[in-house]
Amino acid sequence: MAGNILFLTGHLAEPRLRKVLSDMAPTEFAWEVRDIGIQVAALMTTDLIRRRLPSEARQADRIVVPGYCAGDLAKLSGELGVAIERGPEDVHDLPGHFGRQRVGGDLTQHDVRIFAEITDAPHLTVAAIVAKGLEYAGDGADVIDLGCLPATKFPHLEDSVAALHAAGLAVSVDSADPDELRRGGKAGADYVFSLTEATLGLAAEMSAVPVIIPAAPGNLDSLCNAAAALAASGRPCILDPILDPIPFGTAASFWRYAELRRRLPDARILMGIGNLTELTEADTAGLNAILFGIIAELGITDVLAVQKSPHCRTAIREADHARRIMHAAKQLGRLPVGIDPGLACLRDRRPFASTPQEIAETASAIRDRNYRIEVAADGIHVYNRDGHHVGPDADALFPKLDIADDPAHAFYLGGELAKAQIAFDLGKRYVQDEALQWGVAVREAARDHSRHQPEGATLQRRRRGRGETPE
Repeated sequence: MAGNILFLTGHLAEPRLRKVLSDMAPTEFAWEVRDIGIQVAALMTTDLIRRRLPSEARQADRIVVPGYCAGDLAKLSGELGVAIERGPEDVHDLPGHFGRQRVGGDLTQHDVRIFAEITDAPHLTVAAIVAKGLEYAGDGADVIDLGCLPATKFPHLEDSVAALHAAGLAVSVDSADPDELRRGGKAGADYVFSLTEATLGLAAEMSAVPVIIPAAPGNLDSLCNAAAALAASGRPCILDPILDPIPFGTAASFWRYAELRRRLPDARILMGIGNLTELTEADTAGLNAILFGIIAELGITDVLAVQKSPHCRTAIREADHARRIMHAAKQLGRLPVGIDPGLACLRDRRPFASTPQEIAETASAIRDRNYRIEVAADGIHVYNRDGHHVGPDADALFPKLDIADDPAHAFYLGGELAKAQIAFDLGKRYVQDEALQWGVAVREAARDHSRHQPEGATLQRRRRGRGETPE
């Protein structure tokens, strides 16, 4: 990014912005910081920039404004004749805005197919099966797997396959009953689980791609024999050595996957990861990260994911994200750190945007009654012109705030302090007036900068309520 970049900010953020840019020491562009004459940079608007930006400042090649800046930047760019863009909402994230923290992590690519199992399909209506299939597809599943149940009739199996196809979804049927597999294949299922060397003849009765498991637990020879027999007849297949749960053979399972890959370098291999995610009482995002790292190393092509247990309710979404992160790491030849934080749901690698010293400097410059809240390594910071309070306990800080005559403000600060407490206890990044980030564990709507219009901004609304000017 060659040329001169002008960074617009406010009184309070100017020292931090200068420090961040100085620490970046960019060589690809020259930079200038200009305080546009507003106390809080987050309250900047395009109208204010239009009024206050001097003509000589418009000679920059580009202008970067705070992420919260409200208004139509494209229109302002046209009026001023210079490209204007929003930077990050937190000044400490500016290096990432210029590619300093995450380089080349293309999460649009992956090389693993996800089968998502509907474990109780026989008990659901066709409409419910389709609804769940669409939900799983929305979370990243490529194939919807109809899980049949032992000694449970599935009279609407054929109708379910047809309905899922009509909804544009690929379908697999998973059963230990050869008759159900036969019915699924005749109904047009794209894949069938789980054939063995003994039931391989079923493959000749259908066009579905068979997923083969060992005839006996751990028997890789039977998998290889089945693969050879199908290859001789020109039929593709997927091989599943079976992943056993912890601590009942998981390590040996991984050895089998590695050995199978050694024996058959070009085979499609499937790993059913539900035996670990569902049967381990631990947060599944970390489990999926490890599993998909191994999957990437071994070149596993297919995964069967399950999200039956409530603690696995985002397992498919996590699997989708993990396959992309690990693919990017493998393609880039780098560790899976700094590519994307989506699987770091409970803790952040850089939880504190500011040091206690930086916060103290900002607090000393405050000249109004509005409370700011930040979180640093030494605790929660709450400050305004009348004081700066620090501590690890939000409940202890709250009584120190002068808000007895303002119930609405008290309610707002109580909510923010509770959020700050969670961030401090877990080690997460806290930004006042913003939701905590929980990675792929929580769906988030796209950010809408129109909600940062001055009349809607919490801080400015409070200031006007006290008769103070926002500038």
